[in-house]
Amino acid sequence: MNFVRLVFCVALSGIASIAWATAAPTSLTPLPAQLDQADGSFQVDEKTPIVVADNDASTRHTADYLAELIGRTRGLHLHVTTGVATAGAIVLQRDPRATVANSEGYSLDVTPQGIRITARDDAGLFHGAITLWQLLTPDAQQGTVLMPALHIRDEPRFVWRGLMLDSVRHFQSVAEVEQLLDQMAQHKLNVFHWHLTDDQGWRIQIKRYPELTRIGAWRTPPDAGHEGEPATYGGFYTQDQIRQIVAYAAARYITVVPEIDMPGHAQAAVAAYPQIGVTGKRPSVSVDWGVNPYLYNADDATFGFVDNVLDEVMALFPSRYIHVGGDEAVKDQWHASPAVQAKMHALGVKDEDALQGWFIDRVGKYLASHGRRLIGWDEILDGGVQADAAVMSWRGSDGAVKAAQQGHDVVLSPAPGLYFDQLQSDRTDEIAGRIPVQDLASVYAFEPVPKELDAAQAKHVLGAQANVWTEHMPTMGHVEHAVFPRLDALSEVDWSAAKSRDWHGFLARLPAQFARYRAQGIGYADSAFAPEVGVDRNAALASGTAQVSLSDQVGAGALHYTLDGSVPDLHSPLYHAPFSAKLPVTVRAATFAVDGSLLASPHQRVVDQASLLSLGGNEMPNCPGSDFRLRVQPMPDATSLAPVYSINVFDSCQLYPATRMDGVVAIHVDAVRLERNYALAHDAKLVVSRPRSTPFGELVVHQDRCDGQVLATLPLPNPDQAGRSFALDASLPAQHGEHALCLIFTAPIDGPLYAMARIALLPTGTK
Repeated sequence: MNFVRLVFCVALSGIASIAWATAAPTSLTPLPAQLDQADGSFQVDEKTPIVVADNDASTRHTADYLAELIGRTRGLHLHVTTGVATAGAIVLQRDPRATVANSEGYSLDVTPQGIRITARDDAGLFHGAITLWQLLTPDAQQGTVLMPALHIRDEPRFVWRGLMLDSVRHFQSVAEVEQLLDQMAQHKLNVFHWHLTDDQGWRIQIKRYPELTRIGAWRTPPDAGHEGEPATYGGFYTQDQIRQIVAYAAARYITVVPEIDMPGHAQAAVAAYPQIGVTGKRPSVSVDWGVNPYLYNADDATFGFVDNVLDEVMALFPSRYIHVGGDEAVKDQWHASPAVQAKMHALGVKDEDALQGWFIDRVGKYLASHGRRLIGWDEILDGGVQADAAVMSWRGSDGAVKAAQQGHDVVLSPAPGLYFDQLQSDRTDEIAGRIPVQDLASVYAFEPVPKELDAAQAKHVLGAQANVWTEHMPTMGHVEHAVFPRLDALSEVDWSAAKSRDWHGFLARLPAQFARYRAQGIGYADSAFAPEVGVDRNAALASGTAQVSLSDQVGAGALHYTLDGSVPDLHSPLYHAPFSAKLPVTVRAATFAVDGSLLASPHQRVVDQASLLSLGGNEMPNCPGSDFRLRVQPMPDATSLAPVYSINVFDSCQLYPATRMDGVVAIHVDAVRLERNYALAHDAKLVVSRPRSTPFGELVVHQDRCDGQVLATLPLPNPDQAGRSFALDASLPAQHGEHALCLIFTAPIDGPLYAMARIALLPTGTK
């Protein structure tokens, strides 16, 4: 693939201490394979027609889509016509002789006489139209655009450019799914992997088995009907709605790949039809995130059910691939079942992993007999799988390496690297999600072809996909915050040549993309650019003067600040180096792009004695020994973005960092009681249990270490009588110098979880 030829201009001298390295003349994402600038320009205004040169229905559809998108985001309402192109027009034409021969490729030429997009196939013409729309929206302005003359030749690096949405743990409306598909199209992604069944719900209507949605699509949340939890939670997509979504995606050249998870993650299905389970007993639809124990049976009747379900799935989804899951199938029920053990003996399989291999192979052969191809998570390799099965590697990249070396096609979708439910920053105001952080830079740096593969094996890499698991994303607002702008980084990883990727150039193109998001009402995250106000807490406590530093995650942009509480703008002081400020002081900072647009909303930090002696629970690290960490909503289905609380379901211990303790006489904790809705399967043995000394447990404060001197014990209230949020107070013995605090909840591990919203150390004289 041709190297990207772009003329860059450096326009940042003196603007910021760490500024954009380059500024692209065209803010395109993903970056085209080849772009050459030329002499002259062409003006697009209300009089510019869009001409469909070949009178083709698909080309007309793309032209109409382009016109609508330009009108909605730029305010230019262009007329679409069919016929012979004249000067001064935007021309769309399919041409079997187009210079870009590869599928989905296109050429785009801007000259003083007009604009022409040509491609050999419909998808390529559509992608070219998206590129033109981006060229027409370089900023947040409305109206006429003067475009520089240029020539683009473009094609994708990979054939699978995917995004997975989990609609099971939390359910999205048809309109919300369609909005996500629109954004996928604008990023040139072409596979929408739709997770439709799991332990917590069955979301697809199967007419032959109505109980799947009558029972399996609904769960009773913990503490149902109280404090924001609905009485029941769920929903499903009718077959007509699914056809609508599939057609909507196809019109944007996106293939919808459904996932029907098996043999594990089957609890909702077994709740609807207990006879397809192993025990024959009916469980409830799960309310617990994690790994649940329910499996499909391995008998003929269950395969009849699976085949019938797949028949209706295949009738709804024309995709070549059908995803069958295959992940996290805890085999305890199979191991304990005499009938399943007898089946294994009859089949001659050595263990339960091999039985799963036989199970998946049986499903794969059924799909193949209908002209479809099985794809599954990398666990399908553990028991052996048919030669033509494709593998989606989520447990790192090892599964992809193993699969490609065995001759399987693979899609890279590793956790945590491409899991968009991972937090994208460790800021205290980041929303719910998993830790460790997967920031914008790490997504952009991801390479889909593992270095362990040789050239022949690398040809089996279909592409890369990000996964949006929604345990901690109850609304589309959560999804948008998690996905954007990390999806911009993924789109460039999937589409653009590896050698053309340029981190600083990518950052320079993001302000235009942010403007497009705002024009379409997309709730993107500004976490990568959000200003952070840093202070040496102990030095400030000792001297009464704060040494203030400002930073942002990507180290790019101009940081302006104020010290009087006013909103910073471009006329406010520009941050160059740490500065001193006498306490008390209110520091507000904002990040600006080269063009003066706001990259991140202002962030404020009040610096005084009280704030220096207090920390939010999200700021306190885990104690040594367990790195598991989540930020969770107050309740599993809470719909607000805040507050969120940090928890470790394996060890309820956090550290308050070393702080100057002279004069501190008490501790105040704002605490919250949370639901323990986590299924840990075999990992349950890793949960640390600490004996309690009061009826409902307590928060124990140790000095310096978790086995250090006990400074205070704060009994927890009766859960049946206290609200979810409550305060704990205790006196502390006199201490001198700097000391850390280890705070541990001793509540029983079969009861609620507890978290700390804020911890304040109180000096003498504080009320």
